[in-house]
Amino acid sequence: MVATHGGFCFGVKRAVDIAFKAVKNSEPRPMFTLGPLIHNPQVVEQLEREGIGVIQSLSEIGGGKGDPVVIIRSHGVPKGTLKEAKERGIEILDATCPFVKRAQSIVESLAGEGYLILVLGDEFHPEVQALLSYGDGNATIWDGTLSQGVKKVAMVSQTTQPLENLKRAAREVVESLSRDLAEFRVFNTICESTTTRQNECASLARKADLMIVVGGANSANTGRLAEIARSIQPRTYHIETEDQLDPGWFEGIKRIAVTAGASTPDWIIERVVARIVEKTGGSIRYGAGN
Repeated sequence: MVATHGGFCFGVKRAVDIAFKAVKNSEPRPMFTLGPLIHNPQVVEQLEREGIGVIQSLSEIGGGKGDPVVIIRSHGVPKGTLKEAKERGIEILDATCPFVKRAQSIVESLAGEGYLILVLGDEFHPEVQALLSYGDGNATIWDGTLSQGVKKVAMVSQTTQPLENLKRAAREVVESLSRDLAEFRVFNTICESTTTRQNECASLARKADLMIVVGGANSANTGRLAEIARSIQPRTYHIETEDQLDPGWFEGIKRIAVTAGASTPDWIIERVVARIVEKTGGSIRYGAGN
């Protein structure tokens, strides 16, 4: 069984298309992504072969490097980074996912209205770091505690968080209400694609004897798919490529399910499925089915 909603989401596909079109349609010039464009090492390697390098900071662009172009990755970057690029005259191609952009806009607006913004997500994830910056000092990671004396609070989420996590966090805020808190607003900034693929992953895991989740080892959304699958089907394996498949996994297994993270290209998924068919002699069916 192969997930129908695995692989590139809209935002990732858009970012990859922007990058490849940029290198194809522009005159030869230095081109970089600020951080890996997406959390998939195979795609990053493809981009490097096309001449798009990876830098971690604008400070890595020094003099004598022509007229550089910097591509903003799908996760977005802190507000100050865009300001620095503008001040230095660096051309920016913004490939930030539109759903991430929406969350940034919400945080920026709430900060201007005097809210304390609680951000649900991985503190060290680049998307979350960017979100915090749009709070202009009024945004913080939700850690389960709420300071006394706060009158206006709002909550947003990293776009790849499970919806249940946002519901639980919102309940925690309500349960910690103090007399000072007059207003609490929750914004569902989770990408619909995230919820769809997580639900399908759970459905597949319930029907499978073994689950394969394909995607970058450092991909947050792929890791969450693996967590969801493993909570239902303990025989769950998170791999990046078909070469990591162990034929021993398939012994005595009748139903194998495959899904993939939002930053996993179709060609990698196809190779994984083809290798499984080769090793097991099975057939391919798409979707969770019955």
